[in-house]
Amino acid sequence: MSKNVKVILTGGFLGAGKTTLLAKASQHLMARGKKTGLITNDQAPELVDSVLLKSKGFQVEEVSGSCFCCNFNGFIDAVQKHSIDETIDHIIAEPVGSCTDLSATVMQPLKQYWSDRFGVAPLSVVADPERLGSILDGGDAGLHEDAAYIFRKQLEESDIIVINKIDLLSETQLNDLTEKAKQAYPDSKVMTVSAITGEGLDVWLDEVISRNDAGNKIVEVDYDVYAHGEAVLGWLNGTVALEGGTTNWDRFIVAFINDLCDRFEKEALPVGHVKAILEHKCNAMIVNFTGEKEAITVHGAAGTGEKCKLIINARVETTPENLDTIVRETLKAHTGACTCTEVAWKFLQPGRPQPTYRFDKAV
Repeated sequence: MSKNVKVILTGGFLGAGKTTLLAKASQHLMARGKKTGLITNDQAPELVDSVLLKSKGFQVEEVSGSCFCCNFNGFIDAVQKHSIDETIDHIIAEPVGSCTDLSATVMQPLKQYWSDRFGVAPLSVVADPERLGSILDGGDAGLHEDAAYIFRKQLEESDIIVINKIDLLSETQLNDLTEKAKQAYPDSKVMTVSAITGEGLDVWLDEVISRNDAGNKIVEVDYDVYAHGEAVLGWLNGTVALEGGTTNWDRFIVAFINDLCDRFEKEALPVGHVKAILEHKCNAMIVNFTGEKEAITVHGAAGTGEKCKLIINARVETTPENLDTIVRETLKAHTGACTCTEVAWKFLQPGRPQPTYRFDKAV
């Protein structure tokens, strides 16, 4: 390989807007004449993020079935697959949203064993402003206390805290939140961006590309609390093929996700995130929500037709079995006369994290 490709590890809790941010970051880098490879990560296959990014023309590798830290070799394999393409300048990797201790388990082995082939950017942790504000005020961000523990540890180990979605905040709200974050995490650089408008994105990219220090902190992590914080969430990745009479697929997916959100709200089940993508021919609509129904976002358009493919990823504070039941029942209520064929379907509860490596001090 003729050049040193920089790996930009960008974490953050579920619903922080990481995928949207990283897609926008890749576009900004392309505008600079730099080519970027992306790595997605999940506990199960059939990941909405991978499909979405590939549909936008990005070069994507996926590590599924375990997190980067518990499958470091799989992570390195993905990095090396990208690096075969000598036109790639940067590799942006997005770990599982409920993963922490990345400095000790991913950043340090990267520096120790792969520094001759890959540069390592500072560890960025992307934060949703509402959840971050709750954490900084001593709250739990609407999460189980052990899930909130994971979010706090992500912030604590970060080299850079990236406050996303600043387009939703007033100037006063943003200034107050930024100052609180700086006071709470004085050893992390606090930066602000909007994945939607692109504001602040180039400043953040300049920071991660130019800096050579990475994974500067090793934090203490109680793996019993960490494991339970992940286990309180049910995970579901499902893909179905739908076929029937001429259907407005945009109306279909929006109505389905709205009713799914209503069901979670009715049963008082905290949502990590729910993402769905409906593909019809060369078109797609993406629907995403975290927490409250008002937070539902819709992008793209699938149009009208007789056939489509629907992929849904859900992370909700309930048992995997209950999550499976809720999603299936809600989907059935909307398919009507359509034939619904299961392509792939998996629901699970993450097991206890077992990192491939865990360094006790920074390299």
